[in-house]
Amino acid sequence: MSSRNILILGLIVLNIILDQVSKFIVRADVIKHSTTEIFGDYFTLHNVENEGAFLGMGSDFSPTLRILLLIVLPIVVLLLVLRHIIKDKTMNTMTLVGFCCIIGGGIANLYDRIVYGSVTDFLHIDLGGVFRTGIFNLADVSVMVGMGCLLVGSFKKQKA
Repeated sequence: MSSRNILILGLIVLNIILDQVSKFIVRADVIKHSTTEIFGDYFTLHNVENEGAFLGMGSDFSPTLRILLLIVLPIVVLLLVLRHIIKDKTMNTMTLVGFCCIIGGGIANLYDRIVYGSVTDFLHIDLGGVFRTGIFNLADVSVMVGMGCLLVGSFKKQKA
């Protein structure tokens, strides 16, 4: 296995481990549906199960449609992206890291959906009308960081 492929695998596995360890701790130590202030009302800790995707979208779908859209389709897309990053040796480092974060976060949330039937979310940010998130987890953070890396990587590619 090449050092590039070891880097890819390592980054993906690191994202999965960080997410799953954090969810394990939340499931074990945080009371379901509770709210704990971490930094006032601005940053809070919760323990909620999300049966849908982003912000619960799809939670009211039929079980068959939910399996197709929230498990089968993401597996296909993640495998295609993984195949792409392994084959494309010209990809800049920032883009490669971005794709690895997206794949790792995606796999971590997929694992939850398959094993638990829902995804554990636990972090919330509310900056008083300026910026407010839904409740999210570290896999979601991985995906967003990955998207940011892809954006930066695309600018680097255009510059070159």
